[in-house]
Amino acid sequence: MSTFMANKDAIERKWYVIDAADKTLGEVAVAAATLLRGKHRPEFTPHVDCGEFVIVINCDKLVLTGRKLDQKKYYRHSGYVGGLKEVSARALLESNSPKMVTLAVKGMLSKNKLGSAQILRLKAYAGASHKHEAQKPEAWTL
Repeated sequence: MSTFMANKDAIERKWYVIDAADKTLGEVAVAAATLLRGKHRPEFTPHVDCGEFVIVINCDKLVLTGRKLDQKKYYRHSGYVGGLKEVSARALLESNSPKMVTLAVKGMLSKNKLGSAQILRLKAYAGASHKHEAQKPEAWTL
């Protein structure tokens, strides 16, 4: 008996909604990364993109424990000399909370073409509404 290997043509993707209100950034990111990767499926195959679409709502109501709001920094570089920019977690949460979720989930995915394709299926929104009702997403509880 041989080991079952999924192929990309046989995968049917579902849509899931994760409500991030009053949840920590880590537990939301872990749940989203697991769904995007497809590790919740019994037919999971590491080298095949068999994950789902994930919608994260209420990103602006995320919770960071301890003193992370003030101590955690997000860095980016323009590519020019002296082009290092930093922003605190508090400022990023207030200005662009979906980006905080996206960065956390992206850090949990593979650093290759497979991970690049998976992160495109993550849709994060600051409020409680989203524009994917036509796909009939199911709620994913944490």
